[in-house]
Amino acid sequence: MLQFLSLSGDYWRCFASTSRRHHPSPQKNAVQTPIPPIKILAVDDHPLILSGVRDLIANHSDLCLVGEATSARDGIEKYRELRPDVTLMDLQMPLMDGIDATMAIRREFPTAKVIVLTTYDGDVRVHRALKAGAQAYVLKTLIRTDLLNIVRAVHQGRTHVQPDVAIQLASHAAGEMLSLREVQVLELIAAGHSNKLIGAQLFINEETVKGYIKRIFAKLQARDRTHAVMIGLRRGIIQI
Repeated sequence: MLQFLSLSGDYWRCFASTSRRHHPSPQKNAVQTPIPPIKILAVDDHPLILSGVRDLIANHSDLCLVGEATSARDGIEKYRELRPDVTLMDLQMPLMDGIDATMAIRREFPTAKVIVLTTYDGDVRVHRALKAGAQAYVLKTLIRTDLLNIVRAVHQGRTHVQPDVAIQLASHAAGEMLSLREVQVLELIAAGHSNKLIGAQLFINEETVKGYIKRIFAKLQARDRTHAVMIGLRRGIIQI
């Protein structure tokens, strides 16, 4: 609660300073309209990321951090309370991830604008985030150089996917996605299970497991089990 009050105080100070900025007008005595700051909510379970975002936003009078959350569920609640203009959403968080949180927010508030912040550039994760309703996908390595302009762009209604992430999407666009069962098999392969153990866990016979693995190799263009797991992790199909 103390943190919330502090952030709210920062917001009103930001609003007060920003409201003194006016649109230029050729008429000396024309009515001037205040420009409110872009209200931002940051959701991330890493304190260093939140601190970095806080420091970055503090130097720009057209932006204001109105709230922070350290879990996806808390982020949803803070969104309901604060109604920010733009939400910065971490992708990978315990118990509930940023994609599910984005879906929950967008279901309740269809016009919500969400920017996913992540260390992962796998095409499957990107696809899931955009399908969930995120307007932008930003790698955390580029926060200091790119984030603020992306926030402004998203606030104006534009979408953004960074070039290197877009390349990942394009390179696999024509490929066939793994089915849910194939993903489950790949996860069990990653856990080190044999075909027999995979079959026992999924209640299917060993020959059926071999059929799934064959299709996984073909779809991922993988040489063997280890290669398939590496591809699955890199593309965000599975996680450990």
